[in-house]
Amino acid sequence: MTQTVKDFMHQGLITCPPATSLGQVARLLNIHHVHALIVAVEADGPLGIISDFDLLAAEWLSADEESLNAMRTLTARDLMTSPTETVEASTAAHEAAQRMADKEIHRMLVTEDGRPVGVISISNFVAGIADQEAVRRETVGDVMSRTFLVCREDITVFSASRTMTQAGWRSIIVVDSKGKLRGIITGRDLLRLVGRHIEDNMLVGQLINRKLLTTDIHSSLQEAADVMIQNHRHRLVVVDQSDPECFPLGVISSFDIVAAMARPGSIWQRK
Repeated sequence: MTQTVKDFMHQGLITCPPATSLGQVARLLNIHHVHALIVAVEADGPLGIISDFDLLAAEWLSADEESLNAMRTLTARDLMTSPTETVEASTAAHEAAQRMADKEIHRMLVTEDGRPVGVISISNFVAGIADQEAVRRETVGDVMSRTFLVCREDITVFSASRTMTQAGWRSIIVVDSKGKLRGIITGRDLLRLVGRHIEDNMLVGQLINRKLLTTDIHSSLQEAADVMIQNHRHRLVVVDQSDPECFPLGVISSFDIVAAMARPGSIWQRK
């Protein structure tokens, strides 16, 4: 069965009026965790698209006070891309992907019978590729997060906290200057600082005071779950125990295990 744009698209439109300031556009992008907004007076009458890349250009151009003041007067209408590239929801997914590649664009407005119903982006197609992975649950390596945040032990707590907030992640792996694993900092560790005065030069390394718990990439999920339960931890750093000096391989969390249980095809979802 041929997959269509409708199988991948983000349903619905996140919009902003054309008179929206660039600062407010940035705030809306951050709140909704999206890369672009539809600029429209009414939801079914889009005028254009404004993206985070457009805002990057504005930030780069506002190099001095005079330029910054000029940029502050600009609105979504001033920086939006128009006309908006559109595609029908019934279009074959591979045809839409080819159009995006040929035209070097990141997203298109999706319509049904000419009416806007959503957006299709490169990210949607990437997520679709990830969903095709076969469901496996034999080892830690099958479900762990191979992409993770990492920082050196000599960066400030402020910098690490900002990075975690921007990425929307609740933990960050800490290494030394040679990349050797030192520990992991989580939101729980940062809770201790709430309400206290934090020195500008307070370093991440100073927060590492809990025993570092790791699990081998070849360990079973049950073994990893046992370590989490026994130590009241929600995540473990994944390593290759045959090469203890190697860079961390990933992180496995209670959420990763739950997500694996929730995936279609999982033994937990079979009836």
